[in-house]
Amino acid sequence: MSPIHDVLILGSGPAGYTAALYAARANLKPLVLAGIQPGGQLTITTEVENYPGFREAIMGPELMEIMRDQALRFGAEILPLSVERVDFMRHPFTVWADDGQEFRARTVIVATGATAKLLGIPTEHLFMGYGVSACATCDGFFFRNQRVIVVGGGDTAMEEATYLTRFATEVVVVHRRDELRASKIMQERALRNPKIRFVWDHEVIEVLGEPQRKVTGARLRNVITGETSHHAIDGIFVAIGHRPNTRFLEGQLPMDDRGYLKVELGTARTAVPGVFAAGDVADAVDRQPVTAAGTG
Repeated sequence: MSPIHDVLILGSGPAGYTAALYAARANLKPLVLAGIQPGGQLTITTEVENYPGFREAIMGPELMEIMRDQALRFGAEILPLSVERVDFMRHPFTVWADDGQEFRARTVIVATGATAKLLGIPTEHLFMGYGVSACATCDGFFFRNQRVIVVGGGDTAMEEATYLTRFATEVVVVHRRDELRASKIMQERALRNPKIRFVWDHEVIEVLGEPQRKVTGARLRNVITGETSHHAIDGIFVAIGHRPNTRFLEGQLPMDDRGYLKVELGTARTAVPGVFAAGDVADAVDRQPVTAAGTG
């Protein structure tokens, strides 16, 4: 039978590594199952300028390497495994990894994060971090005095578009429909902003530029007529929402209608004593490295 760990951490972004650091310093010998993307979303981010403690920008992958090594230095164990299913109905808790291994623990911290929904077009991955982004708060500063596209029509898109007007000379909102899904107040705020222009009934079908260097344009398609057009642009922000990585927890922990884990207000406690949720997996609002680390 597998040993019983004091603390088992699922996920290895800022929340997971911070939880591992604190647990290790408390001599709890935490085990981290790092997941399919060790380091989380910051590993596909280039320069990070809004994480405290660095005078100059730091590359996302480097920041996550530092967090990982800090946790390891204090005795955390990290395995490159993903979680396939869990049993939180009985104590100690049981977690099964994708390679079939079984882990048991007295305490589990879920820090599997949330994944930005993307467009699903091949070229978007070639430019991710080089002009294509899913986080205006993270990357908006790099587009000062440039033109950018925001894809989406919900609250997230309107928030991103409005935020980007602090830096960009023009923000072009591209939406597949002829009306927005955002709340009324967010719509009005965006529609009143002279820096925001709307392109209705269109979708982005191709990102143009020099792959892994810079974006120079986008090809759009009219979803009604099928006509395509080229738009000179410096950046594309995909703002069609996030998907919390909680599918493997269905039936085990309470979630909201979008799949985010529910926690006790002001804490990381879930409804199951001994199971905690940290970072973006329980945060549908901020989704920032520093807030994720704080809950970790």
